[in-house]
Amino acid sequence: MWYSVKAAAIVTILATGISHSVAAEQAGKSNAKKTEQKKSEASLSGCVDQQEGQYVLVDDHELKVIANLEAEGFPTEGFAKHMGEKVTVQGTQNPGGTRPVFKVRHIEIVSETCAPQPSAGEKK
Repeated sequence: MWYSVKAAAIVTILATGISHSVAAEQAGKSNAKKTEQKKSEASLSGCVDQQEGQYVLVDDHELKVIANLEAEGFPTEGFAKHMGEKVTVQGTQNPGGTRPVFKVRHIEIVSETCAPQPSAGEKK
């Protein structure tokens, strides 16, 4: 009888240790996913434009396309009110076919107008 009580106690201790190990491992995976998500979050600055029916972000020096814009958490039409404005967009960047796709979660206006600006090395 004493052995069965002792064996039951050992089994309980082992089971508790295993469940704590599994919980710690799952918590570690969860933290890794959060870290991965934070790493993939980025911000870009440029001007909102529309080309071929697609909203895009262009640089304010040569007006070249930086990325295609996709709305995440708001309607795509939300980009329309920022047309011609210099903005900073926050979200995640995914490599695309001909250019990257930036999934926008937040837009912050930098300037209400957007015109080509000289690069740092160019004369004004």
